[in-house]
Amino acid sequence: MIENGGHRLAMVQHFLVRGRVQGVGFRWFVHREASELELKGWVRNTEDGDVEVVVAGAPESLAELRASLHRGPRGSRVDKVIEHPLAESEAESLNAFKIEGAW
Repeated sequence: MIENGGHRLAMVQHFLVRGRVQGVGFRWFVHREASELELKGWVRNTEDGDVEVVVAGAPESLAELRASLHRGPRGSRVDKVIEHPLAESEAESLNAFKIEGAW
């Protein structure tokens, strides 16, 4: 966490996971991993066949989730994980980790 005027702010990351990541339980895998790490945010499929994740939490927990995204669940094939940091203020709109609508 980042100290900012006495407030502890979460780091916020956006991940786009490419490969064979739809139809293999990838979103449920991410949900389980993120929930165990007590991260906030969401995961969803994209129309392009990727999986998108927005997540907030402690740097160590984000590092663990990043490793899980690269590994993926059994039956998946992760070709690439594209990562972008988001503004810390984005964390304010995130709640308990959830799976957003399926396409």
